[in-house]
Amino acid sequence: MNLRESWVLFAIGSAFFAGLTAVLGKFGVAGINSNLATLIRTVVILVVIAAIVSARNEWRPSAPIATHTWVFLILSGIATGLSWLCYYRALQLGPVTRVAPIDKLSVAFAIVLGLVFVGEALSWPVVVGGLLIVAGSIVMIAF
Repeated sequence: MNLRESWVLFAIGSAFFAGLTAVLGKFGVAGINSNLATLIRTVVILVVIAAIVSARNEWRPSAPIATHTWVFLILSGIATGLSWLCYYRALQLGPVTRVAPIDKLSVAFAIVLGLVFVGEALSWPVVVGGLLIVAGSIVMIAF
């Protein structure tokens, strides 16, 4: 397996940086409106990603971007923005140790949405893993 191309490596990176985001975000929303904090975070993300795209000379797509691709990327961006607004407000109001586990219920939502809309296969590992994530989140927030 080529680690440079492995989706697992990127998924682990995503999980690590999401965890780091929770802790840094908790400090970042202290004493500031959570919506303004989300805007600042978004501008930083835009600058960082633009720098990466520029460094890799990836500004031009290899083929024209289809209309349905634009629609789904725009809808995904809206969903991401709403998620971030909710997340930062939750971090402002609650402890990281409770907000983060609830946020990770997104995995269970993604499993269900993947089954319903993407047509992904349901398997015992997916069912058990999804249920364990839900159970773990419940345990972490209920006690």
